[in-house]
Amino acid sequence: MSVPHSCAGCAPPSGDGTDRAPEGSRGVSSAVHGQNASSTSFVHDALLYDDAGQLAESAGAFLAEGLGADEAAVVAAGSWATGVIRDAVGDDPRLHVVDRADAYRSRTPVAIAAFRQLADRYVGEGVTRVRVVGEVDFGSTEQDRVEWQRYEAVINHALAPWPLWGLCVFDTQRLPEPVLEAARRTHPTLVTAGRRVANEEFVDPASYLRGLSAPHEALEQAPPQLAVRGVTDFIGLRHAVAGELATTPGPRDVVEDFTLAVDEMTSNAVRHGSPPVDLLLWVSSGKLVCRITDHGSGIDDPFAGYGPAHGDDLSRGGMGLWLARQLCDHVDVSHDGGRTSVRLIAHLR
Repeated sequence: MSVPHSCAGCAPPSGDGTDRAPEGSRGVSSAVHGQNASSTSFVHDALLYDDAGQLAESAGAFLAEGLGADEAAVVAAGSWATGVIRDAVGDDPRLHVVDRADAYRSRTPVAIAAFRQLADRYVGEGVTRVRVVGEVDFGSTEQDRVEWQRYEAVINHALAPWPLWGLCVFDTQRLPEPVLEAARRTHPTLVTAGRRVANEEFVDPASYLRGLSAPHEALEQAPPQLAVRGVTDFIGLRHAVAGELATTPGPRDVVEDFTLAVDEMTSNAVRHGSPPVDLLLWVSSGKLVCRITDHGSGIDDPFAGYGPAHGDDLSRGGMGLWLARQLCDHVDVSHDGGRTSVRLIAHLR
């Protein structure tokens, strides 16, 4: 995520309004169709690279230009990509390398909060823009992949007020096609051949999120360990869920977090949804799954739960889905036949 600055030595805008770097230039132009990247709001670019040379040229120039303009330069990528980028930038002590696990953590709302805090810290030090080369780990399962595809769409909205310029890098030789397709659909701008170009495949983030189906969960095909139809006794349900999970093998903190998330989302359904409210709970040796369904119109905001509903004022409530997204590995909200379902998944290993 990075800051725009004037590209010294760039060629004049071409006839289509897109700045192009001159032959042999390693710079990445900050203008797209005549519009400079704002220095006060989030800019979200993608680089789909085929080899180390392409990664080094584009990402290295992107960060070096930022350092030359007294902007912050951050790398949050895997070890191989980080090594390539560090070599390209050179021995500059101002380059901030962040461990990818620390930046993205395991859950998307935590990653969003981490980048907001990173930007706030630099702004507090007088920096006007923070450039970040980021590389998401999309995981090894379809559920992981979809969760981080959502993240790439959500941050167009969730990070909009922050002075971050993100260059997300994608290895075309290693990543599966669904991830590369998601990259093309969630980034407004692509970096290619040393220039930024408007991405014609970009989809409005809200539309993209609404069209992204929840992954199949095989455990839901088995009989549930607990099924409560037409919840009326919320306190009794809470005790029933806690009782079913009390002897569950696995890390106790994971089980306790999951129990709290179930409690929060059931409470939301009872208070804000329409009856009847149903709860189904599945337990296996490696996973916990709970689906809470009500017959209301539900949550129509595809960005809900990626931050507190009322910003920094936590006293106003509206935190149920936000807490659930932080407490569980996967949270899927779906609407079908006049019903709203929230599915919570936590991995035990």
